Amino acid sequence: MNWGHDALLTKARVYFNRALSEDRQSPLFGLWCSIGLELLARAAVAKVSPVLLAERDKDFQNVLYALERSTQEPGKERSIKTNEVFDLCAKLFGKDFTQDDKQQAIALTNQRNAELHTGIAAFENYTQQDWLPGFYKACAALSLSMGLSLEDVLNETEAGIAAEAMEAKKKEVISRVKKLIASHAEVFLAKQGTDKGDLIKKNQLEIDRLTYQRHHKVNCPSCTNPASVQGDTFGPVTVENNDDGEIVLKQAVMPRAFQCRVCDLKLNNYAELSAAGLGNQYTRTTTQTPAEYYGLLDPDSDDLSQYIEDHLDSMGQEYDNE
Repeated sequence: MNWGHDALLTKARVYFNRALSEDRQSPLFGLWCSIGLELLARAAVAKVSPVLLAERDKDFQNVLYALERSTQEPGKERSIKTNEVFDLCAKLFGKDFTQDDKQQAIALTNQRNAELHTGIAAFENYTQQDWLPGFYKACAALSLSMGLSLEDVLNETEAGIAAEAMEAKKKEVISRVKKLIASHAEVFLAKQGTDKGDLIKKNQLEIDRLTYQRHHKVNCPSCTNPASVQGDTFGPVTVENNDDGEIVLKQAVMPRAFQCRVCDLKLNNYAELSAAGLGNQYTRTTTQTPAEYYGLLDPDSDDLSQYIEDHLDSMGQEYDNE
């Protein structure tokens, strides 16, 4: 049945897998996550009873469909709206799925609706900082309501990332980082004009160099000058071919360290970066030639002597064994 717990949970996992294979800076990452979250919520409700998903109608046909007793033509059944699903989750699983979780889920759904039903590019400016921690928390609560862990619904790696993202929302971390940002802003403002200008020019050259070395360029929350973030790659590597015949490798990155070389602000873990508004996951892109990717040799330019020698040795060993 379309509203069965198993079918909805399986489909939620499909959309989560689709989301996690996307570029983390792509609007599709948020779109697929929002669809997966709704399906996960419907799966949680269906585990209690699929009847709860039936839109109320005077002939009870939707309820009968949920009971697999409907006499109406297939395809006419109607389920409750998304916001009603989340409201029902808060009533059914309020100990785990709180009112705050409900509001976070509805906010993400509203962005999804704007993306699908209007001309607005809703996820272009809706940064991960705005929705990703709340998304993880809602998924964790709904998973728990079904006797599952976040690893069961997403995957082990993503569940670990989610734990960090939720931990980063603790008030004491946010308060400490805000004070740190304010203090470094004061230091920057106190610098003299000429020294400040020279420092900014030198920093721009340094940022260009670091970006080339795979640092991620951001703006400093204290002095607004360009700065850099570094992180750890995680999750699957996606492989694509571009129009130039090159192979493009993409992998998600969890930010871990930040440094501004103008005001000397440093942040040393994800929780601090998130509190500073720098917690967005990003994608590291590497371009290789087919020869580099597949380890191919060019007989016109590569030294093949070692490979020939190794091949002859292996051939000798093969004949010695006969």
